[in-house]
Amino acid sequence: MTTKETFTQSLRKEVHDIWEANFEHPFVKGIAKGDLPIECFRFYVLQDSYYLSHFARVQAIAASKAENLYMTSRMASHAQGTYEAELGLHNKFMEVLKVSEEELNQFRPAPTAYAYTSHLYRVAETGTVGEVIASLLPCYWIYYDIGQSFKGAKPKEEIYRTWIDTYGGEWFVKLVLEQIHHLDRLAEIASETEKEKMKMAFTISCQYELAFWEMAYTQEKWLSDKTYA
Repeated sequence: MTTKETFTQSLRKEVHDIWEANFEHPFVKGIAKGDLPIECFRFYVLQDSYYLSHFARVQAIAASKAENLYMTSRMASHAQGTYEAELGLHNKFMEVLKVSEEELNQFRPAPTAYAYTSHLYRVAETGTVGEVIASLLPCYWIYYDIGQSFKGAKPKEEIYRTWIDTYGGEWFVKLVLEQIHHLDRLAEIASETEKEKMKMAFTISCQYELAFWEMAYTQEKWLSDKTYA
């Protein structure tokens, strides 16, 4: 008996090329091998902390849009978990990387970090809870797949080992599978129009996940900050 393909399985299949490109990006491979320039990772930590602070807010918006109390409580729990676990980890990274208070006060998001969070807020403003979860899911799922793929990697740089271990850990697996389950359940009762919007939100977020590595690897600047000969 053939098992019917779930909505999230169909989404994953549609973005196969984008998805696989994450594992080949020099930023991700550099973490696994341990040869990523530390200044690239430092740039990433600052930008990702900015991103996660908004990611948690969008999780909270999803909680407010949920149509039953259980999903409201779970999405609120995810928002709290983002703050406690991931932002807590980034704060430790900042200590190791010696990020000063002055540097934090002067921080500006890079174009891709700003655009990605703006995309999430747009979906949160206009979309259903299913669309919001679809926009959030690539961040969960891609990091989970990277964590699993490079689980055996032992880069010499301790901060890189910590990063891999975090997203390859059991606590993170449970969060990812829960969000996949939520989206599949919501897709079962969604109209075809809503499912198309879920797919668009998911696909755009996948593109931004890949762009985020490139942003960090190149230490992306706003055009006005660049000097041209």
